[in-house]
Amino acid sequence: MGYKTKHSDEVIHFLDATRGEHFTAADVIEHFRSRGSKIGAATVYRQLDKLVAGGTVAKYVLDSSGSACYEYLGGSEECHRESGRCYHLKCTVCGKIIHLHSPALDSVTLGIAQENGFDIDCIRTVFCGICKDCKETAGENND
Repeated sequence: MGYKTKHSDEVIHFLDATRGEHFTAADVIEHFRSRGSKIGAATVYRQLDKLVAGGTVAKYVLDSSGSACYEYLGGSEECHRESGRCYHLKCTVCGKIIHLHSPALDSVTLGIAQENGFDIDCIRTVFCGICKDCKETAGENND
């Protein structure tokens, strides 16, 4: 990542505390703003870009709006298992992103590769729908 600064250390500390979770640059900015930190938005974006380039952070662009979320990979095996196949579920109600490991989908993606010569980027594959929590909340509101 290059030389270390106080701000880069603070960003790494935040990322370590959110290990295995997805977050946006706005989440990071808000985290520091709520603690009275002097880290500005440009610094957060610059640090995230460096970490993505260095492979420490994964960046996911999940929809056509171009907005991205990130995941700290520092030792996490959630998306980068031995098979390298991890899909994501995105709730269209609350925006939550859930990791999905599925042997059935692995078979489909491998079949597509064999039959069509097309390799699917599994980590960037996102299925949109409604999560269990939001369905339960909606069910409670319909009583």
